[in-house]
Amino acid sequence: MSVLDPIASRIAGSRGWRRAALAFSAGAISALAMPPFDVFPVLFLTFSVFVWLIDGAVGSGWRARYGAAAVTGWCFGFGYFLAGLWWVGSAFLVDADIFGWMMPIAILVLPAGLALFTAAAAVLARTVWSGGPRRIFAFALAITLSELARGHVLSGFPWNSYGYALTTSPVMMQSAALFGIEGLTAIAALVFASPAALSGRGAPRARLALPVLAACILAGLAGFGALRLSSAHIGMVEGLDLRIVQPSIPQAEKWRPENRNRIFSDYLDLSDGDASADAEGPDLLIWPESALPFVFDSEPNALPAIAALLQPGTTLVTGMERIERDPQNRNDYRIYNSVMVIDEAGEIRDIYDKAWLVPFGEFLPMQNLLEALGLQQLTRIVGGFTPGPGPTTLSVPGVPAFVPVVCYEAIFSGAFVTPDNRPGWILNVTNDGWFGDSPGPWQHFRQARMRAVEEGLPLVRAANTGISAVIDPYGRIVERLDLGVRGVIDSGLPQAIAPTPFSTFGTWVLLAIVALLMIGAVERKSG
Repeated sequence: MSVLDPIASRIAGSRGWRRAALAFSAGAISALAMPPFDVFPVLFLTFSVFVWLIDGAVGSGWRARYGAAAVTGWCFGFGYFLAGLWWVGSAFLVDADIFGWMMPIAILVLPAGLALFTAAAAVLARTVWSGGPRRIFAFALAITLSELARGHVLSGFPWNSYGYALTTSPVMMQSAALFGIEGLTAIAALVFASPAALSGRGAPRARLALPVLAACILAGLAGFGALRLSSAHIGMVEGLDLRIVQPSIPQAEKWRPENRNRIFSDYLDLSDGDASADAEGPDLLIWPESALPFVFDSEPNALPAIAALLQPGTTLVTGMERIERDPQNRNDYRIYNSVMVIDEAGEIRDIYDKAWLVPFGEFLPMQNLLEALGLQQLTRIVGGFTPGPGPTTLSVPGVPAFVPVVCYEAIFSGAFVTPDNRPGWILNVTNDGWFGDSPGPWQHFRQARMRAVEEGLPLVRAANTGISAVIDPYGRIVERLDLGVRGVIDSGLPQAIAPTPFSTFGTWVLLAIVALLMIGAVERKSG
């Protein structure tokens, strides 16, 4: 008998509200593994509790077994997403007189919906469950498949995937270049649930094998990361100077009409730097998402003012809301959340329109119906934003081609870089000012960093209230402005490295991991 058997039996045998409370608490504690806390060892405890609770999902019929598993999974997921995403409610307080009443609903409904994926994982795991160490493979397989579904169903919301628990340092981040965050999620589920294998059926040596394997996997990830970084010497793109502007404007102040001119002037002043210095301006000036507090096309003085700011050879890349009207019917229009390239003469040279929009933030599902009922999304734009056609690269003379990624789009692994159109870097413009000084901006920043490691590309991030940064292809921070700091970053652009295994073979690597988990989960029949 293992020393863990009595604990496992007691947890598995819990029923009713005690069982639900255990699952909810384990899920909530698991959120500590995510930024900004990064207390990833808690998952050894909480995932083991999750496994033991599934052990106890037993009964005389399939309803008893799978019903108990579903409730357990849902409670775990609800705790995890509630504790990890409570800060989403901050966005509803920006216009509290209009949206404040919705905050409690949003804080509860989003985690409740996402928890359905965790419930499905518990049910799926239960279908191939055994009492021995192989059930850990079944658990990891089910978590992997449910997290894949969460990242793709209804446009997907892969925020705080469990794999981020394995990316708490630059050394540990490097394995994303091999597996991507989805592959790391599979590895995390197997590794962190491994202590549960010490309980249940099986010979002592068989029970110990999985925790030993987990320790070897962690050592392998750390060893690979250390080896990769030991030879990671990155130079800068020659003759290219960047300036990133972070004005740190509170979201509640940004769209007030009386602040409009002041905010525009603030951008111009920060961008100009030290006007008394006899120095050339940057080659590339970068402003964050929806930088200016007006729809760009509605302000005729904006382009002339920008042209007056830009020195010869300087190009502005900025997030901006823009409107596109039907020339035959001026009342028929579309509004885009865009990235614009503006040259020194004030000419718009290139545009990218955000493709992945935020539900209830930038658009409403069933937009016309819900608007007719009096509802509106947080941005309060009638009709909502229109999605763009999808990822593309933009070009600026003398600058490597880059792929723009607007805010929320940065959470999607492998979604915007293709091998046949590989850019030289990634530009992430964002506005996390909606979420104040909460875990949200830190979680978003980690996810953006991981895109750099996965693709082997430098990432430049411009955020209204922070965190702005220049990140090299290994996920290391070259320059950074923290949350709530007003200022600029003057930096060069790190050089890209060769395509990573993930960027080349990502889908096949993930399929191989899933296949190995399936092999491990299936109980072999003797005789």
